[in-house]
Amino acid sequence: MQKEELLHLHMLLIQIKKYYESMNGEEIQTEKYSSLLVSPVHIHKNKVLHKKAILALGEEIVQHIHQHEMSRVGFLADTASSRVAVEH
Repeated sequence: MQKEELLHLHMLLIQIKKYYESMNGEEIQTEKYSSLLVSPVHIHKNKVLHKKAILALGEEIVQHIHQHEMSRVGFLADTASSRVAVEH
């Protein structure tokens, strides 16, 4: 993946985080992401650091949603897999 694409993906994840927070009034804690001290506007930082930031931010967003949203909807992981259709 090119650096420009990583920067774009990084920005999209930040927008997803902000959108989720504005819609739900909940702040997503991103200690791991924040500790990397890199944002999408830091174009001078290398690709590896942006990859780490993308993975950390994505993981923290998913963890937050999993912990907070799934309890509200009563989601059961065991039953969900039986409803998924697989294409061959």
